[in-house]
Amino acid sequence: MQLESTSVALLRCSSYRRSILMESFDALIRAIGGLSDLHGHRVLLKPNLLTAGRGPLPCTEAAFILATARWYLDAGAKVVIGDSPAFGSARVNLERLGIAQELLALGVDISDFRRTHTCLLDSGVKAGIAARVLECDLLVNLPRIKAHAQTRVTMAVKNCFGCLTGLQKPWWHMIYGGASGHFADLLVQLLALFPETITLVDGVRGMHRTGPINGRPYPLRVVAAGVNPVAVDTAFLRLLNISDHNSPLQVAAMHKKIVGSREEGLTYPLASPNDLQVHDFRVPGLLNPIRFRPFSFAFSAVRRTVGTVRSKLD
Repeated sequence: MQLESTSVALLRCSSYRRSILMESFDALIRAIGGLSDLHGHRVLLKPNLLTAGRGPLPCTEAAFILATARWYLDAGAKVVIGDSPAFGSARVNLERLGIAQELLALGVDISDFRRTHTCLLDSGVKAGIAARVLECDLLVNLPRIKAHAQTRVTMAVKNCFGCLTGLQKPWWHMIYGGASGHFADLLVQLLALFPETITLVDGVRGMHRTGPINGRPYPLRVVAAGVNPVAVDTAFLRLLNISDHNSPLQVAAMHKKIVGSREEGLTYPLASPNDLQVHDFRVPGLLNPIRFRPFSFAFSAVRRTVGTVRSKLD
């Protein structure tokens, strides 16, 4: 992952119409220098597929996922889509979004991130990363802009958390999420393990007030791209009028002195955050604890096991 990049492309976009999204992707990816020969390359799309059981808003928009898949297929890439969601599986949530069969018909493989490679973070903590993530030539990170009850906002960096497999996500919440834990620091450390990455942000319609599941829709009308997810998040904090210090993940990135964690030095080849800034995107004031209780971890383990069995049966 190119964490030294300072370029973030921002563009006004008010529609999920396929032709408009495809044109937007052309402009965004060209602006950040991401147009290269992708013929035969293994491209992994990593949307937010948290849960589609309560409507589509908690996930990256179905039309946005489909347009991204088509864009990379048209470029000659071999496309896989995967996630390790908290509820259900990638396949189940894509079916609930109504696009699983269309993706398969296009030749897109769907991965539930079953295979794992164990990697070591800078801090010495072990992280089980989906093998598909580490094996791809290009990881395309597809976050939706949402408020979050534990991290105040979830964007490009937080979406990478779904590259951990199985029960590791609730385990990290339980072990590293307490007052003395370093959950945000570990999420930032994860970034160094990933291959070449492009983030394409679904900000056409966001979620605000609370989240990541039960918030309200917000017409943000923005799409964006960058190769450094930290820089992308920095730009969106400005755009959403949220202080850096109100985002635990941003504080962790600044503490680690990652390039792009401060707005000074960022470059905007298209629109700037000031051009697109909003002032009524609401985020939680008081944050909920990140740490899961042991009972919650056990419940999550049972739920994930049931979801895995159902996915295999389907």
